[in-house]
Amino acid sequence: MCRSLNKQNIGYMSSLITAQKPCTTRSNCRNRPIDLVFIIDSSRSVRPAEFEKAKEFLQDMVDSLEIGSDATRVGLVNYASTVQIEFLLKTYFDKLALKQALVRVEPLASGTMTGMAIKSAMEKAFTVGAGARAGSMNIAKVAIIVTDGRPQDQVEEVSAAARASGIEIYAVGVDRADMTSLRLMASQPHDEHVFYVETYGVIEKLTSKFRETLCEEMRSEITQDACICEAQIVFQKKVQLTMQELKHFLCSVLAKIQTLFISVTQ
Repeated sequence: MCRSLNKQNIGYMSSLITAQKPCTTRSNCRNRPIDLVFIIDSSRSVRPAEFEKAKEFLQDMVDSLEIGSDATRVGLVNYASTVQIEFLLKTYFDKLALKQALVRVEPLASGTMTGMAIKSAMEKAFTVGAGARAGSMNIAKVAIIVTDGRPQDQVEEVSAAARASGIEIYAVGVDRADMTSLRLMASQPHDEHVFYVETYGVIEKLTSKFRETLCEEMRSEITQDACICEAQIVFQKKVQLTMQELKHFLCSVLAKIQTLFISVTQ
């Protein structure tokens, strides 16, 4: 009888618990809201096909983020010997429209005035008037610079000023990019803010790296989910243990009843 109870009742109850939705970690990135400005080198050294690859990288980046007026806002600074702000943080709050705007961006050709581009981003793109959120809102300001050459102007002082204003700078070097200049531009620690790829053809491999980096902004939420996941596992184990104890108790009661029944009938 006890064996029957174990296989039928207890087994059925166990199947109900183990049939719950499995406890898994999230694979989709949910970065906290940031004001993100891409600063993209489109000088003559960047061939048309390479510039298209750079734009695909930006589109992949946008795909990995939550875009919206209350989520991440994205602006774009395009530069060569001149600087052109293609769109501001306040321009697009729809992901599809933003990606279409990236497709339409054209290279500017000669020159590599990276310092001028950083200065323009700081003074014109990361302002409240351009769509950046006020400092009191505690929204991170992030600039991602993508370049394949050596700056033709000074970058150290203007980059330091941008960082001092609260802008976190990531520097991505491609092919002939000058690593010393990348380090002068980027925020500390450099091993988390300076990246290098051999060609524009493989720049897309940085997308996952940036996704992980920006997802770290939500580490507390991910940790909370992990705690919930762990709590669910602990709960399941406790229930299963309680069921085993209940089984032993019922078996003991049934055994006593059986013994009593036998003694009465004799």
